[in-house]
Amino acid sequence: MSSIHFIGGEKGGVGKSLTTRLLAQYFIDRSLQFAGFDTDRSHGTFSRFYAGFTASLDVEKFDSLDAILDMAETLPDTHLLVDLAAQTTRHLNRWMTDSDVFGIFAELKRPVYWWHVMDDGADSLLLLEKLLQKLPENVQLVMVQNQGRGENFTHTEQSTIYRQALAQGAHAVVLKKLQPALMQKIDFSGLSFWAAANNRELISLAERRRVAVWLEDSYAQFDRFLLPQEQGTAVNEQ
Repeated sequence: MSSIHFIGGEKGGVGKSLTTRLLAQYFIDRSLQFAGFDTDRSHGTFSRFYAGFTASLDVEKFDSLDAILDMAETLPDTHLLVDLAAQTTRHLNRWMTDSDVFGIFAELKRPVYWWHVMDDGADSLLLLEKLLQKLPENVQLVMVQNQGRGENFTHTEQSTIYRQALAQGAHAVVLKKLQPALMQKIDFSGLSFWAAANNRELISLAERRRVAVWLEDSYAQFDRFLLPQEQGTAVNEQ
């Protein structure tokens, strides 16, 4: 069975949609089937860059969010990515509690990952603490230090809550900073990360290589905990 990924952080501007786009490109480049959901009705960044793979959701409506469960049941070999807009926790928690969402995923034998994207501020740590208090044990936490939104994560890494999360089995990802001018060019050009690494007309040779190096570094970190799941599935099927 393929995995379910909720990419959040609750705080605005920490790079949730960027992380979701990167994860989408990872699945594409690893030849893994995926489908995406975008809960940000204001910007819709994820759906704008990966329109062919993504549907929009209204977090205030249960029947809209139920599409995640429907797809989890009907497409067992498709990974699902849910890009969570800021300030959606209250509505999402109500849907998850009333619908026993994590219980459904457990019955479907779908591994669930919750990505907590952070900047280097104290708010991200406070939100991490709240998340740890309510996250079910069978959900795998991924803590993402987004260096594009903060360059000094020393206080984060030395904090009690961060160390507690690691001790409980959380995965740690460091999303390196891509040159701001290059990231701006990618965004304003409406390019996927694959296009940014291969588009000779808009992106220079040096810039394409920087994107490729950035992707390779991120993918290597994802491989540590996502590829073993895929390889284990393949072995079991044989």
